[in-house]
Amino acid sequence: SFPPRKKPTMVRFTLPLFLLAGSATAFAPATHNKFAVSSSTLFDAPPATSEPTGTVVDIEIPTKLPSAVGKDYVPLATMLATGQLAEADQFTRDALIEISGAKAKGRSFVYWTEVKNIPNEDLATIERLWNKFSGGKFGYTVQKKKWRQSKGDFEAFCRKIGWTTQDGEVERKKRWFGASEFIYDVKKAPEGHLPLTSALRGTPLIKNLLNHPVWENDDWKKEP
Repeated sequence: SFPPRKKPTMVRFTLPLFLLAGSATAFAPATHNKFAVSSSTLFDAPPATSEPTGTVVDIEIPTKLPSAVGKDYVPLATMLATGQLAEADQFTRDALIEISGAKAKGRSFVYWTEVKNIPNEDLATIERLWNKFSGGKFGYTVQKKKWRQSKGDFEAFCRKIGWTTQDGEVERKKRWFGASEFIYDVKKAPEGHLPLTSALRGTPLIKNLLNHPVWENDDWKKEP
C-alpha cells in the first residue's frame, strides 16, 4: 500500500490578477439591524470590488490556515495575496460573524459581547494573513498599537489610521457608500487602515476586538 498523501501547506501559481477579483457583495448580509453593528456598516455600505490590476504575478497562497471551527481561510489568503483588499475586508467581517456564533443565531452582525466567543486560533490566522500580505502594515495588532498611541481616544485613533477626512474646515469620518473614501492600497494607505470595523453604533466592538485575549502575547505570530 502507498503512504497517505500530505496536504500541501502552500500553493504556488501564476495568473492574471483580474481573474481573482471577486465581488464583496457575495459576502454581504441581506439584512441590517438598527440596534446593533452590522457587517456592512462602518459608516455605510462597502464598495463592490477592489480595482483589478490585470498584472500577471507569481504568488504563493498558504493552505495550512488553522481554524477552531473549520472555517476555510484560503479565500482570504488569496484575496490578500492578490491585492483584492476590499473583498478581503468584507470576508474578514463576514468571518467574524460566523466564528463568533452570531450567524448560527440567525444574525448578520456581531454584538460586542460576542467578541469573547471568537476563537484565538481563528483570529490569529486572520491576523497573520493581514500582517503577512501587507508587510506588517495592516491588521488588528497594528490598530492596537495605534489605539495605545492615541491613549484610547477614538477620534485621535481614527485620524492616525486614516478613517477621517476634511470637508473644508469640517473633519468627518470617511464614507463607504458611493465612491468609497477608504484606501484599498497597501502602498497608499496609512498603517492600521485595514481591516475596517463598524463604529456606527459606538466603539465597544472595536475596543473589544483590540483587547481580545489572543493579543496578550506574541503566540499569534507562530506559523502552524
